[in-house]
Amino acid sequence: MTSIPPFSTTHVRIDHYSAVHLAAETARALARRHRLPGSLSDQAAVVASELGSNLAKHAVNGSLFLQPMPLGGGLEILATDRGPGMPELRRCLADGYTTTGSLGAGLGAVVRIAADFALRTEVPGGTLACARLAPPDRAGVTNEAVGAVSVPAERETTNGDGCAVLDVDGRRTVLVVDGLGHGEPAAEAAQSALRAFARAPEGPLPEILHGVHRALRHTRGAAVGLLRHHPDRVEYAAVGNVRCVALTAHEVHHRLTGQPGIVGLNLPTPQVRRIPREPGLSMLLHSDGIDPRWAHSPAPFLLRLPAPLLAAALADRHRLTRDDATVVVAGPHQGLM
Repeated sequence: MTSIPPFSTTHVRIDHYSAVHLAAETARALARRHRLPGSLSDQAAVVASELGSNLAKHAVNGSLFLQPMPLGGGLEILATDRGPGMPELRRCLADGYTTTGSLGAGLGAVVRIAADFALRTEVPGGTLACARLAPPDRAGVTNEAVGAVSVPAERETTNGDGCAVLDVDGRRTVLVVDGLGHGEPAAEAAQSALRAFARAPEGPLPEILHGVHRALRHTRGAAVGLLRHHPDRVEYAAVGNVRCVALTAHEVHHRLTGQPGIVGLNLPTPQVRRIPREPGLSMLLHSDGIDPRWAHSPAPFLLRLPAPLLAAALADRHRLTRDDATVVVAGPHQGLM
């Protein structure tokens, strides 16, 4: 069985300075839970504290998303806000620089600590940042073009969604699952789907869907979407409301929805949609906890975001809070590029 790195997102709203301490301790605990070696747990706490502090001081509607990296092996801290943006980005990245309305002195420390750091800002509109921390033997994964966020519905402590990104034989395959309803029964269905995917992730997409269907027969069922990168094409197969979007930095090229049905209860004959690969094409899967209207006329700023920041932006700005929400943005495996 292929190992799937455990993935879940902790969302910390930075609506008061007391939330900064919570974010730092959450980052430290998460790094220890995933057995990051040496001082990485303390460094994770520093990164969360610095990004959180600046959100508390200067941002509007600031949030941190803390999670393992989608491909495993490290930790990812995403910061989002809808504030004034950073008009002097280069100066803000320098140590010791601070000004009202922008990230301040802490950003230089974050840049030094992170194995990979991405930041985009819109004036006005807000700022998005992603800091990835990983041990030296996993440093190569930190710049992979993969981003994901998966959060439960508001007032729920258990996430009925799930996702996984696996690289097998040079091909990247993505799964997004949305267990019916909310809470523990939905989470049980999602986890069963992830285990079935891990048992045979290399097969054709219809074969994987049939395997997940068998595994979910004694659950309440789920919507399931699958995506696979090939050298010349991308394949998509889904049952239920897991949507696929193909986009470049300039426009949305395709918007696809799954076939009617419920995996585990009534599986239709799976159909595979094929999208030709072209330079700069990114693929995105999301559950119905992300408002699909985002893809109808997205802003140019959104289209140009790298994978982890696009996932964070959709989870922060286009999430339907009454539902579990998952989004995965995945470019091809580096071996296919």
